[in-house]
Amino acid sequence: MASYLANFEQIFTRFDANGDGKLSPSELQCLLRSISQELSLEEAEAVVESSDSDGDGLLDINEFAKFVGDKSETEEEERELREAYEMFVMKEEGHITAKSLKRMLSRLGTSKAIEECMSMICRFDGNGDGVLSFDEFKVMI
Repeated sequence: MASYLANFEQIFTRFDANGDGKLSPSELQCLLRSISQELSLEEAEAVVESSDSDGDGLLDINEFAKFVGDKSETEEEERELREAYEMFVMKEEGHITAKSLKRMLSRLGTSKAIEECMSMICRFDGNGDGVLSFDEFKVMI
């Protein structure tokens, strides 16, 4: 769980463009867009407003965590996440690579260039090793 929280904080920090420790609606919009979740600026502002407990118009890490939802999975949720992760993993590699991501996306009917897959992985690659571990995958979900 500690590894999950560290990855979560790294992702939060990566999208905190101005480094103020909070996400603005436009920073939240950028973060969500990176995981293929399109929100208009107005929708992002509404999300921030509904999750902003201190009324400053921004999301700190705790407010963002509440928005994302309680990530303390049950055993069943953990098993389902592990199964989803394994769908993207090439057995011989043990983690999600750009190649394995491209392969699975193609099977799902979405064609991406290997460079696009590398970029997608880079967004959530908390330790910079160029692949996604299970903990990094959980942050992405």
